[in-house]
Amino acid sequence: MTQDTKSQFHAELLRPKVAGNEEWSFIVLPLDVSEKLPRRGRTSIDGYINNHSFTAQLEPDGRKSHWLKVDLALMQAAAVSIGDEVEFEIQAVAEEPEPELPADFQQALNNVPEAQATWQATTTLARVDWLHWITTAKQAKTRAKRIQDACNMLASGKKRVCCFDPSGFYSKALSAPEVA
Repeated sequence: MTQDTKSQFHAELLRPKVAGNEEWSFIVLPLDVSEKLPRRGRTSIDGYINNHSFTAQLEPDGRKSHWLKVDLALMQAAAVSIGDEVEFEIQAVAEEPEPELPADFQQALNNVPEAQATWQATTTLARVDWLHWITTAKQAKTRAKRIQDACNMLASGKKRVCCFDPSGFYSKALSAPEVA
């Protein structure tokens, strides 16, 4: 990590209100830390939690900041637990990694060669935003419609998803989990 872009801070590992059967925790980044990142939407980082290195993707919290899911494997590796005050050091990755395509969207792209061609011609960050828009659908019906709409827009040559605020700030569609 280079000194000018890394951020150090302490945060309590919070228990999410709805975690399902999975044990995990999360933090919301301090606003001044989030402001150093290159974008308000999904952003990949390299970091340390109590001197244990990790790479992760931050999610937008809808308040111009980000939140980080700390899964059980990372908590165990860093020897931390929910409720602990931990030390973080983070910075944005040098180059955003290529996102993994969900099978349903990959199949849809395979069926529309024009959409596939435009998809291949977009930037990695644009693809991250397209996938974020698709995967944040709360209902299967909405997800299927977004996949169809994405294929139609891509087939027409559109390289960026329109009308989608990747930060969640203006639409309030995205947020950090609620604390239990």
